Amino acid sequence: MTELPKRKRLRLPEYDYSQNGAYFVTICAADRRHVFWRPVGADSIRPDALPLSSLGHMVGESIQDIPFHYPQVGLENWVVMPNHVHLLLRIENDGRILSAPTKSLSTMIGQMKRAVSKAAGYPVWQKGFFEHVVRNDRDYLDIWTYIDTNPAKWAEDCYDSEAAR
Repeated sequence: MTELPKRKRLRLPEYDYSQNGAYFVTICAADRRHVFWRPVGADSIRPDALPLSSLGHMVGESIQDIPFHYPQVGLENWVVMPNHVHLLLRIENDGRILSAPTKSLSTMIGQMKRAVSKAAGYPVWQKGFFEHVVRNDRDYLDIWTYIDTNPAKWAEDCYDSEAAR
């Protein structure tokens, strides 16, 4: 019997991902398939009007619903790319005793991924997700800028299977 490779630990050990703070999240489509944008031409960059596929629109709506499901979470910035999404989320638990406990980042992202896959009727996402705990204002601004400029730089993106070749 062959032993399966051990998965790389993606989260910081002992870190509470439900605590106040900003988090940068990247979630990839299964097999990094280009399913979230409509084809717009081999050499074109994304125009201002998002060429989202119907699945891409579904993903965008599900992302925008996160604060409705989790009132203590602010959706700071986000973008849907051809085969992945980036989110900049802020958890701000007000500390009131009567408020519901804040769910962890993994729970929130898992719910969003399940909702999209259920609506699509098939598994849309790669297992897990990548996160980065935003450490300071400079880090936050760099991430914000990255999210805003990522579509125009798609051909250079490490998640673009064509650029990786």
